[in-house]
Parts: sequence; C-alpha cells; structure tokens
Amino acid sequence: MILPRSFLFWLLVCLMTIPVGLVLALFMCFPLRLRFFVVGCWRGGFLFLARWILGVRMVVKGSENIPERPILVLSKHQSAWETVALQAIFRPLVFVLKKELLRIPFFGWGLAAVRMIGIDRGAGREALKQMLKEGRDCLEQGIWVVVFPEGTRVLPGERVRYKPGAAYLATRTGTPVLPVAHNAGDIWPRKALAIRPGTITVSIGPPIETRGLKDVQVSAAVEAWIEGEMRKLSPGKYPEPE
Repeated sequence: MILPRSFLFWLLVCLMTIPVGLVLALFMCFPLRLRFFVVGCWRGGFLFLARWILGVRMVVKGSENIPERPILVLSKHQSAWETVALQAIFRPLVFVLKKELLRIPFFGWGLAAVRMIGIDRGAGREALKQMLKEGRDCLEQGIWVVVFPEGTRVLPGERVRYKPGAAYLATRTGTPVLPVAHNAGDIWPRKALAIRPGTITVSIGPPIETRGLKDVQVSAAVEAWIEGEMRKLSPGKYPEPE
C-alpha cells in the first residue's frame, strides 16, 4: 500500500500547489505577511496529507530552546520533508536555497513570493554578500532564517563537510544559531517517491552564541551538536567519533 498512498499524496500536493502558486505569482503586491499566510495554508495541507494519507507524524523535542525572537536556524538536511515541516515550527521563515528552485513553475513562484533567499552557489563571495544582506534584512524584520549547512540532502549515516556560509552570516550579524537535527531520511527518502509511514523526530538544541567567535568555531560547534544528536535519533547508522 506504500506506493499507491505515495502516488495519491503527490498527486494531491501537485493539485494543491498549482492554484497557490498562481495566486502568489499574480498577487505579489499582497503584504508579505498575507503571502506568508497563503503559504501557511499550503503547508498545513501538505502536513495534513502526509499525516492522514502517508501516516507520517512529527514529534518535536527541545521546543523550550526556541527563543522568543527569530534567529538563525541551522538544520540537518535529508529530505524534502523538513523544507515544509520546519515552517510549522519557526514562523515566519525564509530558507537560503539555490536560486534555480525559484524558477520551478508554481512551486518556485510560491518560494519567490515569500522572499526566500536564492543564491548562485557558483558566485563565491558575491553569494555570501547577498546572503548577508538579505539574511540581515529578514532577521531585522522578525523573520527566521534557515540554512542547511551541509548544502545538499545527505543520506542517513553519511557525513559531509559543513559549508561556511551559515557561520559567515551568523558572525557578521552577531546572531545566535539554533541547531536542529531530525531523522526524516529514515522515513522520507531523499529521491524516492515512495514514503513509508512512521514518526519523524525533530530535535532542537540550545542556541549557540556567536559573538566573538570565528566562522570555523561556529561551524564546528553546530556540526558537533547536530551530528551528536543524529546518533541518538538514528542509532546504529552513525559511527561514534574517533
């Protein structure tokens, strides 16, 4: 039953995405908060379908670590699920993502409407400057900024080098970072269309202060917490540190 349920889920998500994308593309003059509301309705529909068609539930640990004011969130990246689910935890938010996603019909139009930070990964320091400018603007307006420091979706149990962009943004703005780990990849495969039922745990760590720290120190602290937490969420898949 996994494959038929997954097919039905993706069909309904597509049918839901088309009108929402059109509305947001045609009415970019709407106030930003109203555009966030429209996207929030889509997000609620996505998570509702995931719960009742796929049987995918979410449990959040460490919610007491979420500060009252929006800061920078650095999250593990394993699947497409967290790009939606994190929006239900941190509201309103924007992601730092590759600009090519903004060009996808309907879906990308919705991303662009709520000012997602689309960067050219090959632009080097220019991309860092853009992320800093737009990220600072969002934080000052009370919007969470979410970065996936691994830069791509990573299979459970695999390790990749954490990229320095998120730490660069944190140290230049003096913003604390909130590390987030989750085990979505155990249930929601990176590239597969078939999704099995289960419970995804999102674990939120305590904020890490960045003032007075170097980029490498911030990145190392975030990586240590997230990868350490992954050993608890997906036991047996991550080797113990040497």
